[in-house]
Amino acid sequence: MEKITVIGVGPGHKDYVLPVAYKAVEASDILIGGRRNLEIFQDYTGETYVISKDLEKVMNYIKTHRKSKKIAIVLSGDTGFYSMLIYLKKHFCDEDLEVIPGISSLQYLFARIKETWQGVPLMSLHGREENYIEKLKTYKKVGLLTDSQHKPEAIAEALIKAKLDKAIMIVGENLSYEEERIIKGEPKEIMEKAPYQMSVVVITYE
Repeated sequence: MEKITVIGVGPGHKDYVLPVAYKAVEASDILIGGRRNLEIFQDYTGETYVISKDLEKVMNYIKTHRKSKKIAIVLSGDTGFYSMLIYLKKHFCDEDLEVIPGISSLQYLFARIKETWQGVPLMSLHGREENYIEKLKTYKKVGLLTDSQHKPEAIAEALIKAKLDKAIMIVGENLSYEEERIIKGEPKEIMEKAPYQMSVVVITYE
């Protein structure tokens, strides 16, 4: 059986997809991913399969079709940072997988604000709770992936409640797309500029 290729496609725009990722997509018979990620590869001529919330169904589809076809799975950002790779490894052994990295949205934002990110706690609030307030107090800087429940304005409100109203938030919205916005300010200012679309956040507190 062919290996399953797991591909990170970066922050969103096709310009940030690595050349090796394009080659892997072109070599596949079936391309699996979320709708937004599949839209990057509009010239793809093979079969496509949209990932749903029912991940067991997706796994069964992969197990059935990999017997005769080469499958590639495209994931947002980097494959090693809060991605579906963790779930895939529960169903397939390492020998079944080939992994191609991508540029994470937080990595992209740090580059855009001309800051380094080594040593900075990076967390995902996507469907989970993280104590980023305590991390911020300890490390003075954190990077956060957000979701619909933990939007930048909600994070700003939490900072104010924690008496960290002088922290500086940098919100990266729609990163790498034409409508990209990078907004910097104290929590109150960030709340005033809401609502936000697809975003990641860097917070500093001195």
